[in-house]
Amino acid sequence: MEPDPTFTMDRTAVAVYTLGEEPSDRDYWLTRPVQERLAVVERLRAQYHDWTDDTRPELLRLLRVVRSA
Repeated sequence: MEPDPTFTMDRTAVAVYTLGEEPSDRDYWLTRPVQERLAVVERLRAQYHDWTDDTRPELLRLLRVVRSA
């Protein structure tokens, strides 16, 4: 999946919080404009649907069925 050119991240803003005192993600996203929130939801939706085919990244599992008499 190609990166979305309209999606940018501000890497200059950094804050350090004590565990349990960090602000909630919900409060952050409520401060963002509706267009930005919808763009991020659409990007996450597209990433999810890219993973629903056979190329979905996951661990390989081996299964052996044993019948008991």
